[in-house]
Amino acid sequence: MAIDLRPSQALKLLHDFNYEMVRDDDRDLSARQITILLTVYLETPPHTVRGLAAKLNVTKPVITRALDTMGRMELLQRRRDLADRRNVLVQRTVKGALYVERLADLMVAKSRELPL
Repeated sequence: MAIDLRPSQALKLLHDFNYEMVRDDDRDLSARQITILLTVYLETPPHTVRGLAAKLNVTKPVITRALDTMGRMELLQRRRDLADRRNVLVQRTVKGALYVERLADLMVAKSRELPL
């Protein structure tokens, strides 16, 4: 089911969502960090640092810095791939799943507030 938004409504939704994110007491995530987080939670695993870097067309250090931040927040965790020790797997956490659920709830709430 597609949602038909006018450009002004789409921008308002993006603004209102981000506004609530930065006003929250939690640390707010950058656009890159949110993209990485949602990729890990919405797409089928496994996820690796190398794979995320290729998908987002950035370097592995860029992914590593984002994962360092989200790791401290306990939203994602990394571990060495036992099958191929060259790979670092990026895994979901309970705290991360709750955070993503909160993001979804916020997006739904803000979309319902859009003027018709």
